[in-house]
Amino acid sequence: MMGWGWNGGGWNGGGAWGIASELLMLVFLAALVVGVVLVVRALLTREAPSTDGRQSGPSPMYRGYEPASALRILEERYARGEIDREEFLARRQDLQS
Repeated sequence: MMGWGWNGGGWNGGGAWGIASELLMLVFLAALVVGVVLVVRALLTREAPSTDGRQSGPSPMYRGYEPASALRILEERYARGEIDREEFLARRQDLQS
């Protein structure tokens, strides 16, 4: 009769159940590694707190971050319909002068 420990459930004598348990252990370890990587990435790309209460960009540890220009943000707001044409033109004139 097979035992529940390493003596009867490994590659050597466990048959199909031993192989299945080994594969399940590998899947668990892979999921654990992926989870750790995702947590580390989330911590590194977390937004840095600002002193004035407004949202700032991601922390400087995230190297791929490039701050958006004010004109680009204005164009995006106009494209989404958040501001009308007159407000867009007036603010663009202010930014360009």
